[in-house]
Amino acid sequence: MITRLGSLAAHWTFSVPVLAIVLLIFTWGREQPGAVVGLMGLVLAGAVLAAVHHAEVVAHRVGEPFGSLVLAIAVTVIEVALIVTLMADGGDKTSTLARDTVFAAVMITCNGVVGLCLLVASLRHGTAVFNPEGTGAALATVATLATLSLVLPTFTTSKPGPEFSTVQLTFAALSSLVLYGLFVATQTVRHRDYFLPITRQGEVITADGHAAAPSARAAWTSLGLLGLALVGVVGLAKGVSPTIESGVQAAGLHQAVVGVIIALLVLLPETIAALRSARRDRVQTSLNLALGSAMASIGLTIPAVALASVWLSGPLVLGLGATDMLLLALTVVVSSLTVVPGRATPLQGGVHLVLFAAYLELAVNP
Repeated sequence: MITRLGSLAAHWTFSVPVLAIVLLIFTWGREQPGAVVGLMGLVLAGAVLAAVHHAEVVAHRVGEPFGSLVLAIAVTVIEVALIVTLMADGGDKTSTLARDTVFAAVMITCNGVVGLCLLVASLRHGTAVFNPEGTGAALATVATLATLSLVLPTFTTSKPGPEFSTVQLTFAALSSLVLYGLFVATQTVRHRDYFLPITRQGEVITADGHAAAPSARAAWTSLGLLGLALVGVVGLAKGVSPTIESGVQAAGLHQAVVGVIIALLVLLPETIAALRSARRDRVQTSLNLALGSAMASIGLTIPAVALASVWLSGPLVLGLGATDMLLLALTVVVSSLTVVPGRATPLQGGVHLVLFAAYLELAVNP
């Protein structure tokens, strides 16, 4: 019976990504009735779960921190493609979409995902333990990228409004790529041990001994299916976005809510994977996923939209308002205090979740 259930689960995770791509092909660029949108939502949810499964297979094969890096970069690359596509289709009304989606990704990962993982791990294991050297380096990079890309445009004077001039946008894009490249080199080569899970005695866990590593063939198969699942997730998210936008408008909500919902959908695979790692007392892996996603979201999105702005019409608004800048500053301060001890209790998780709730409340009711 157990063997049969395992076989069914394997077939399900193989078939859903393919189904998502097929559905995406038949629905792309067309208005759909409510029943089809509902089907797209169900397949979208299945593709998210399939993506998490295949990401964990790949992560188990290559080990940490490469596993979390694969998922973070894969999701972010496709997220960038989604943002650029929506901006190309939307004209002036999407001038703030990149800013709203990137800021939403930062708040979701640094407060929502981090808070949930710290809360789950500390409630289940007493305290959540992680490596402050690696986590602190990741947080410093996220804070620098967010400030350079989302805060400075509000205060620059070369161009009216919260926008960069061409030279400033080029500098921000190149700086984002350089910082992200330096971090990846640090995470995977020079100081890889800073980003590995640790025991409660502070010893680095170099191997994941809960199961035998999958074969190279299984890992390559899962990597391909992970790509299909993520393309399906983001493509179907774009397909349901008109329904989301119309629902947001009908409810009288702020346009930034659209960016929040898109970011929530796109980051769902990483959120589930991070929570699973937290349950297994691998909090460092959870933080790698969360902060790595925030970093990749900024470090890859800003250069992409800077390049796309060459042919996109309309303004590119990147500067945050006063309320969002205050939330970002508070997030950086609280995150720094969380990271320094290398241990966290349910209190720290609750503080991050309250910040995330405040962000959501202000996005809905600014």
